[in-house]
Amino acid sequence: MADSSLVDNSLVAIKAGFTLRPAIPDDIAGLVKIESDVTPFPWNAKQFADSLQSHLSYVLCKGNRLVGFLIFNQVLDEAELLNIAVKTSFQGEGLGACLLDYCLAEISGSAVNLFLEVRVSNFPAIALYEGRGFRHVGERRAYYHGESGREDALIMRCDLSSG
Repeated sequence: MADSSLVDNSLVAIKAGFTLRPAIPDDIAGLVKIESDVTPFPWNAKQFADSLQSHLSYVLCKGNRLVGFLIFNQVLDEAELLNIAVKTSFQGEGLGACLLDYCLAEISGSAVNLFLEVRVSNFPAIALYEGRGFRHVGERRAYYHGESGREDALIMRCDLSSG
């Protein structure tokens, strides 16, 4: 179960015109739609439902329209970014960075590290993560399904211990 002390049930203004709020089961269809829009091998409705039960899950909205999401987990002083996405038509506006910054702010007082996995071919995401202090610490061979077989994942870590 997600640590409810980290979840704020109110809307958070994340950028002019955009708000962030905890995800609810009624959001699952929208989460699947966004995920299907940005990746060829998206999470399914069950995976999102499980995450809403077990992880910290937020949706990014413009008005009432879901345009992105953030899912992470924290156990003791280690955190993991599980999924983050912004609808294709809203990419390039810095919203992914806003979501990542929100995650980092939420865990900064209680986590020592934030880990994630990213496709080796996802250069925009890798650049975003490196720009926020993540460093490459390992690889998972053939971790993701790919268009022509399997694709490796980079394991990245952001050290939060220094402040």
